[in-house]
Amino acid sequence: MRKITLSNGETVEVECLSCALTSGMVNPDGGVVLETEHFHAHQDVANQIKGLIILASKRHIYGFDELTAVEQLDYVKALTRIRKAQREVLGIEHVYYFYNEDTTHHFHTWMVPRYEWMYEFGRSVESVRPSLLYAREKMNYKENIQEIKTAIQSLAKDLNK
Repeated sequence: MRKITLSNGETVEVECLSCALTSGMVNPDGGVVLETEHFHAHQDVANQIKGLIILASKRHIYGFDELTAVEQLDYVKALTRIRKAQREVLGIEHVYYFYNEDTTHHFHTWMVPRYEWMYEFGRSVESVRPSLLYAREKMNYKENIQEIKTAIQSLAKDLNK
C-alpha cells in the first residue's frame, strides 16, 4: 500500500491509484468526466490545471500492447471525444499527451492543456514538468479549484449528452 496526497489535501492509502479511481474507491474532485465500458476519465487528482484530464483503463494493464482490439477502439474514441470537448467547451487550443509504462499506476494517458502562463517554463515538452510542479505548489487556491470544478462539470455535461 502507498500513501498518496491528492491536490485537495486528502491522503489516500491504495495499492494502485488508477484502480482506486476507476473502481470508485477514490472519487476525483468534481467527479468523472467520461466513463466508457473500458475507460474512466477524470481531472488529474494531483495537479490543479483546468482541463488536465487523465484517461485510465479500467483493467489493470501497463502498455498499449496489452489492450484488446475492442479496448483500442474504445480508447481512441474516448481520447478523441475528450479532446474535442476540451477545444469546444473549454477553448483549449493545444494539448500534450503523455503515457509511460514505468509508472506505479496502471495504463493511463495524461491530456495536459497548454496555457499562456506555461511559456514562463519553456516552449515545448520541456515546460510540462515545471508547469505541473508550479500548479501543484501555487495553484491550489479556492478560485482556481472552483474554476476547475466548473470546467469538469461542463466537460462531463458535453461528453455525456
